[in-house]
Amino acid sequence: MELPSPLPDSHRSLVTEALDALGVTRWVLSIHDPSFPGLAGEDLGRGSPYSEGAARFLAFARDLGFTGIQLGPQGQTTAHNPSPYDGTLFSRNTLNVALAPLTDPHGPWGALLSPGTLARLASDASADDGPEARYHSACRGQALALQEAWDTFRRTREPGLVRRFEGFRAEHREWLERDALFDVLATRHHTPDDWRSWADSLEGRLFAPRPGEVGEAEARIQELLTVEAEAVEQYAFRQFLVSEQHGLLRERAGAWGLKLYGDLQIGFSPRDTWARQGLFLRAYLMGAPPSRTNPEGQPWNYPVLDPEQYVAPDGSSPGPVLRFMDARLSKMLSEYDGLRIDHPHGLVCPWVYRAGSVDPLRAVQGGARLFSSPDLPDHPELARYSIVAPEQLDRSVSRHADGWVKALTEEQVGRYAILFDSVVRTARERGRAREDVLCEVLSTLPYELSRVMARDGLGRFRVTQKADLSNPADVYRSENVAPEDWVMVGNHDTKSLWRLVSEWQWKHALRAQADYLAERLHPEAEGREAFARQLAQDPGLLAQAKFADLFASRARSVMVFFADLLGMPDTYNAPGSVDARNWSLRIPPDWAAQYQQRLRADAALNLPQVLAMALRAGGAEARARHADLLTRLDGAADQLRGGER
Repeated sequence: MELPSPLPDSHRSLVTEALDALGVTRWVLSIHDPSFPGLAGEDLGRGSPYSEGAARFLAFARDLGFTGIQLGPQGQTTAHNPSPYDGTLFSRNTLNVALAPLTDPHGPWGALLSPGTLARLASDASADDGPEARYHSACRGQALALQEAWDTFRRTREPGLVRRFEGFRAEHREWLERDALFDVLATRHHTPDDWRSWADSLEGRLFAPRPGEVGEAEARIQELLTVEAEAVEQYAFRQFLVSEQHGLLRERAGAWGLKLYGDLQIGFSPRDTWARQGLFLRAYLMGAPPSRTNPEGQPWNYPVLDPEQYVAPDGSSPGPVLRFMDARLSKMLSEYDGLRIDHPHGLVCPWVYRAGSVDPLRAVQGGARLFSSPDLPDHPELARYSIVAPEQLDRSVSRHADGWVKALTEEQVGRYAILFDSVVRTARERGRAREDVLCEVLSTLPYELSRVMARDGLGRFRVTQKADLSNPADVYRSENVAPEDWVMVGNHDTKSLWRLVSEWQWKHALRAQADYLAERLHPEAEGREAFARQLAQDPGLLAQAKFADLFASRARSVMVFFADLLGMPDTYNAPGSVDARNWSLRIPPDWAAQYQQRLRADAALNLPQVLAMALRAGGAEARARHADLLTRLDGAADQLRGGER
């Protein structure tokens, strides 16, 4: 299907040629589900990657030469918490079900939803409401639409649809029933999205019964599946719809040459914590220690997988934890072409703190690494899990420092890597390339994790907007990027580059950035000072140079967040903050017109201009070798900005 794009037809081939000349093999756009644009008449106030509006935006991404799309976690979020990193691990988010296709009598699902219902729900959605109100409205409207779709299906039972649904249900029965029963019990206990008030009942531990309760728990599960059969089936049907729509997206993306990357989040939703609580430590939770990004640390309240359940007691076979990981990874790799490992520290060397603390922030600040704490007086319980001996620690640094562990044997590295290896192994078994496993390592890279990643030749994330220009060894400076790394100006947890450039301008910090970028992009000393002055005097040009710095690095993989691409100044998520605006930033319906308008002011990513700057950074030889390509890139850049500059 051909869809309209604001770019010339020749744009994609030109970008592809330039990327090849620069040695960039992966050019990936990062965008989370709620941020996709919608079209009038299909939109309930929240984006979906499966809508027609999303299809048009992805066609634009194809024409920009992107090779992949990095999605966020796609699990079910709760009515009070839209964070995708707190969503479910197996169930998909039914807020993503595109409703317009359900009204088409000739479509894959027939007319499950009446056009009148969709029109009414879309008219009730208001873009003028605040982000919290829009989210709650979308939740309510989607629930009404999916209820009508279920009622129609139950009444009509179209044979082809029934066969597909029953096949899906049989394939995924294990997690479908667990997740559906959580909804059933939360409704019965009048505690939607939570289970803490009934945690100490049999129903609170159906899948992790105490000794002597196993038979009773199994009987209760069967009773609930029988009595609540319709609710369980309806839950499965909603999952069936969103799963089929995801499959169609993947087919379309594949036909366009776009890989879809999933996000292997490190946290667990309340639903998953309830359903798999037997896999976790009871006395500890996972968080983030103090770091450059978050100096106070973050008490995430995520459960910690029990190391003593990784493998069977005799070590001869996978234990419950590895079987869980295999099930999760098998599902994800059947749905995506690659994976972003969210906070891989959590798989290798998790930072843990005591559960039940009155002051969780203070507790996380006094936490420790699960496998690197052989003799801490304040965490004696962790000694049983330690992989290192006391003499392998550097006591001159803090216990959360990258160099706390100073040496490891290969056998020890293998023990740290058990969960991480399960990800890499499953990816390889599914035919994924090494470069399609992305490790979200930001400001901290503990020695243990660096050794594990090095075994597989995997790189880290380099977020250049965070670079310390006074420190030549800083991990975020582009000259320190390795070929296997992923480089980007920002991600979903940082400010938009366009907001930063404005801040640099009023803080009188543009000149420092300009000097650094001139050093990177103008290899000859002659003319470099003039180039630096030009960058310092032109914030839009400096922003383009900041992008060009990515492509001029040694990295083979470059990523851009959608707000940076489109010139949007707002922040998608401010880490460590509780704010209704988090996770709500969305591409507007008139994004194409806004993008073109911003291009004319150098206020959005002008990719041909950026690629030309990066090629010129290769020096006189590169400019001569790519003279024709540079001429065409310059022409395309001028065309995008309306012939001005």
